[in-house]
Amino acid sequence: MALIDISVALRPRMAVWDDAAIRVERTLAIAAGDVCNETELGFSVHTGTHVDAPLHFVDGAPSFDSLPPELFVGPVEVVDARSAEHRIDGALVAELVRSGVERVLFKTRSAALWDLNRFSEEYVCLDASGAAALVERGVRLAGIDYLTIGDEEAHRTLFRAGVVALEGLDLRAVEPGAYGLVCTPVLIAGSDGAPARALLETL
Repeated sequence: MALIDISVALRPRMAVWDDAAIRVERTLAIAAGDVCNETELGFSVHTGTHVDAPLHFVDGAPSFDSLPPELFVGPVEVVDARSAEHRIDGALVAELVRSGVERVLFKTRSAALWDLNRFSEEYVCLDASGAAALVERGVRLAGIDYLTIGDEEAHRTLFRAGVVALEGLDLRAVEPGAYGLVCTPVLIAGSDGAPARALLETL
């Protein structure tokens, strides 16, 4: 058994959604005479590797802390969606995702965008038909290797069906196939999302 870290490290000057500010600041330092080293963070919960709760796009829908933790641990399939130029539609989902798969991660051509250290509009994500196809197949968690699982309508289609999004993954070192997912989002009461550490277990 081996573990593959598919998280993106939080750091200043990383790619963030809509250029939202991120602050990673050492506020105490032993080298400066302080008793310990201490770091403060300031960022949106939709920064880096993170989970979207249905509340993110559907008012009154479940917040992150009401989601069952077993959603984030269990079998997952990484599928190769690098043929998609901009949107992953229903036809491609039907080709890539088997019916009955509960967790699926899309490996796309967006992976190279992490090296830019700035947000890029050239990402690949689901459209509404792709999201609907996932719902039809019984998917409960859908992940992708950039900062958004889909356009606005795709988000609403997923969230109204109770599907959770895992965004901001780094799948560059991952081959398509079956894995075990271990994802540990930070528990934040009432939040529309949460930063997370995500690992794949080879089977």
